[in-house]
Amino acid sequence: MDNSSSRALALPLQAVLASIAIHALWGGNPVAVKLGLTVFPPMWSAFVRFFIATICVVMWARYQGISVWPRKGHFATLLIVGTAFTVQITVMNIGFSLTSGTVASILQSTNPLFVALFAHFMVSGDRMNLRKSTGLVLAFMGVGLVLLKITDLENIGVIGFGGFIVLASSMLLGLRLVLMVKPLRALDEVPVVFWMMVIGLVPFAVGGLLFETVHWENLGWVPVAGLAYQGVVIAGLGFMVFSYLMKRYSPSIVASFNFVSPLSGVLLSMLLLGDELTASIVFGVVFVGTGLYLIAGRRAG
Repeated sequence: MDNSSSRALALPLQAVLASIAIHALWGGNPVAVKLGLTVFPPMWSAFVRFFIATICVVMWARYQGISVWPRKGHFATLLIVGTAFTVQITVMNIGFSLTSGTVASILQSTNPLFVALFAHFMVSGDRMNLRKSTGLVLAFMGVGLVLLKITDLENIGVIGFGGFIVLASSMLLGLRLVLMVKPLRALDEVPVVFWMMVIGLVPFAVGGLLFETVHWENLGWVPVAGLAYQGVVIAGLGFMVFSYLMKRYSPSIVASFNFVSPLSGVLLSMLLLGDELTASIVFGVVFVGTGLYLIAGRRAG
């Protein structure tokens, strides 16, 4: 293995801590989205979120003296990434609107499973091994438990359609993260994140205008705080830090620190949304979290 591959697979302590912090914050994203959805439906919610985030990225770029314009020959790749991003966010927000915060938190946190699968075929030097494969099996067992909606040993059913939509969005997120690797390693993360969001603004706005109604009567500080959290903390700070890490290290290892997301997401859903803690949620968190931890593999070097 060459030096660049070794560097990509080994995370220093600072990168480990940054990854854990970002993924813990991301655990609260489904909760923030659901709070914002009380006013802004899925497409409008995405538009407002990434409009705020775009402003944050532009301010950061100006402060750092970084151009947001891509180099010649890279815009086609950014268009593909931006399109995948738009579809994934739309599917995610629709799924979040149709299921509980606890279920959304667990299923959305499974995106590293799909990152590992896609990276195995699409990223040189980022291959599956026995540890990662075991983690995948355990995590998908946890997904199955969540989708079965086990309230107790005598009451087992199948969760609503929203859960499957969230799982589909998680798969799309995994694909999008792997697609970002090539442009991230050729460009600064700022233009990649900027154009990924900008490309989505028009379809988000058009979709909102054509198909959705904003519920202004529900406007208050709680949904506004939810949107601000999505736009500034998650889409602004979170995407920038995560893209910085993805550019320099193995995408499957960086993404696999998401094992903290289901735990923080479930706790916040119970605290802020009043969601119930069921047997399927408990075992789902345990299996998914353990699986993601195993996929993380060698995390520090």
